[in-house]
Amino acid sequence: MNIALLGTGLIGTFYCMSFHGLRSRDKVSVVYSRSAERGARFATDNNIPKWTTDLKEAVTAPQVDVVVVGLPNNLHKEAIFAAVDAGKAVLCTKPLARNAHEAWEILQKVETAGVFHGYLEDLVYTPKHLKAHASVENGAIGKVLWVRSREAHPGPHSDWFWNPDLSGGGAIIDLGCHCIEIGRSFIGKDIRPVEVVCWADTQVKPIDAEDNAIGLVRYQNGAIGQFEVSWCFRGGMELKDEVSGVDGSIRLDNFLRTGFEMYSAPGKKGYVAEKAESDSGWLFPVGDEVHELGYNHMFMDMFNSIEKGKKPIEDFYDGYVVNAIMDACYKSAKTKKWEPVELKEWRGKTEVEPLSAFVEYGQNHWLVKEELLPDGRKKVILKEKLRKKVILKEKLSGEIIQIEV
Repeated sequence: MNIALLGTGLIGTFYCMSFHGLRSRDKVSVVYSRSAERGARFATDNNIPKWTTDLKEAVTAPQVDVVVVGLPNNLHKEAIFAAVDAGKAVLCTKPLARNAHEAWEILQKVETAGVFHGYLEDLVYTPKHLKAHASVENGAIGKVLWVRSREAHPGPHSDWFWNPDLSGGGAIIDLGCHCIEIGRSFIGKDIRPVEVVCWADTQVKPIDAEDNAIGLVRYQNGAIGQFEVSWCFRGGMELKDEVSGVDGSIRLDNFLRTGFEMYSAPGKKGYVAEKAESDSGWLFPVGDEVHELGYNHMFMDMFNSIEKGKKPIEDFYDGYVVNAIMDACYKSAKTKKWEPVELKEWRGKTEVEPLSAFVEYGQNHWLVKEELLPDGRKKVILKEKLRKKVILKEKLSGEIIQIEV
């Protein structure tokens, strides 16, 4: 792929590292920056033949196959529209937009024009997520009941993140978009998100947006997606996920505690990892940051999908759904009530069975729980089907020795 990269910030750096280090046949042909100084330096550092401060010039360059948007949130719509008008495939970083209305306008634009569109939600492409997701799809933990996703760090690296007029919000719009899509991925993106309840507050930072938030997203089948986000976490960047199913559970630590720990009294004397606050003391470096954060698998999926003419794992419709969920979260944070997720169009299942995993214990009982005690007794808690009473059976060496009603 010949790429027009829009943006030379941290995300642009990560993207470029992935492009030039992944398939060996992809390259950034032109990079756009709002700063001439930054654009020239970025092009030199990454061996890019052309840089420009003219967005239209970048996206209309004849050699460009795909436009990758890595700009502040308030510029996504303008950049995507320019790419579509130039007839180019377009990939956009998360979140797709500042709100669902803006995201819907973007979705309509790309679909009306018929151009390829990919939503760059890297955290559903991490190696651990992909392997965990495959296990869930294969039934390893049974029906998914609950997904908890947490992202927390000391706060964003650029000033525009802290201005809700430019970003669209605070920690929810920045981090919650990751966590929400992780939940959708495990629960099933064809299961409709129905309603949310959310707490959000500004506890530490002197800003006009939330720096902490917790939310619950209820899905049509009864599953729950839980997110926890913070711009006030000290000690690096925490990316943790938990998936609970009827028959098992999964725990993932994608970044902070990955088995690579270092203690340095004088200081590492260099870059440690994204959002690391110090280069001395106990450190948690990341072996291959671009790979661990999912960028390699993400762009492999995007570029292969473009070449094969198929839909990628994440496209702009996914970005729109995430924006709609976040809109409901912001509303709930104000009303202190469950708020519906309003979608102009739902493309998943319209009818789903409620989550149920009742296990029969003989003909007359449902199994509630079995437990083996230290003295060898086995407790079996049952519920009678007809009288609906809960009873306890205790077994020793396979024989029932006591029944309590």
